[in-house]
Amino acid sequence: MSNNVVVADHVSKKFRLFKERNNSLKAAMMRGRRAISEDFWALKDVSFEVPEGSTFGLIGHNGSGKSTMLKCLAKILRPDGGSCRIDGKVSALLELGAGFHPELSGRENVFLNGAILGLGQKELHRRFDDIVEFAGIGAFIEEPVKNYSSGMYLRLGFSVAINVDPDVLLIDEVLAVGDEEFQRKCNEKIAELKAKNKTIVFVSHAMVQVHNLCDNVAWFEHGNLKELGPARELVSAYTGAVQVDRQEDEDGARWGSGEGRIEQVELLDTAGRELSKLRSGDPATIRIHYRMAEPIEQPVFSLAIQTLDGTNVSGPNTRDSHCVPEKLDGAGHVDLHFDCVRLLPNTYDLTCSLFDFNNLHPYDVRHKFLRFDVERGPIEETNGLVSLGGRWQIGDLVSDA
Repeated sequence: MSNNVVVADHVSKKFRLFKERNNSLKAAMMRGRRAISEDFWALKDVSFEVPEGSTFGLIGHNGSGKSTMLKCLAKILRPDGGSCRIDGKVSALLELGAGFHPELSGRENVFLNGAILGLGQKELHRRFDDIVEFAGIGAFIEEPVKNYSSGMYLRLGFSVAINVDPDVLLIDEVLAVGDEEFQRKCNEKIAELKAKNKTIVFVSHAMVQVHNLCDNVAWFEHGNLKELGPARELVSAYTGAVQVDRQEDEDGARWGSGEGRIEQVELLDTAGRELSKLRSGDPATIRIHYRMAEPIEQPVFSLAIQTLDGTNVSGPNTRDSHCVPEKLDGAGHVDLHFDCVRLLPNTYDLTCSLFDFNNLHPYDVRHKFLRFDVERGPIEETNGLVSLGGRWQIGDLVSDA
């Protein structure tokens, strides 16, 4: 049995919301009554346990209570009911650079913030070069942080916090700081901590990140713990049930802001005829029909192909393929051509999405919009999900290309 190093035991937390507030003694005397307020329960009797060495995600819509839960675990907030327990050294990445002084240099703030997080001077001196290198600040480390860009400020805060070498790491929506290169470094650092058997609890709206990093997930809804279970199962359930502007139709779940919409997705042969199923090794085209309610700059179309058990097989998108138009308006279609379909015989679900260029804002997501079968064809492999297209050679005997 794993040792549970993070325990939330029937945690409840309330805040007082004021409808009318007396801002001064004079106002209270003139009004002749007290301020009017009501209690808002951000958490209601929440319990869960996190085993040592596991990564645990907190998901839910804005205001569901997940960040409040993380602050209770970090001892920033005191529960009004129940208790929280964490065994071991804790580092909380909640508000990066919260301890920075704008007039001090980056170097001075590293030692100030590091001391706040519990590192001694000798240890900070030993880790200083690694902190600066990870943050990518360079010569700016001697400049006052008030002159830093927001990205530099956040990167330095993340670098200091992550180098505390904690037993338990609490993270609240900070794995997306900086540019793509720095995000990759952040994810590699998290993977390194996982490999060292560190325990990680984090809040995120990035479901791909939750799916890839977490072992288990707690799904919060209106302050309640709605569900607790394996990350893959709960991420799939959550994305299909609680995203903004979700609507149920005969094809599956749908969500997005609606400036652009995916009207239809087709599987076509080389003559443009619609297919009911594909064959391994045959050419084919996936055609996405769209309609824009208003002009959208640099839209990104993406596909996600999964098996019925939720295994991700492939996720092609127009941004990675450097095929992003400057602007799209009105109706049209986007094609993804395959000279050779390398999926092996199986049944697959296709999710189709329309996002902004940064893949942060969904205009339209059609979750499991199309289910299709792949049958045996020119590619005769039978094991696995995808053929890599290699050729065997044994002496002078060479397989067909």
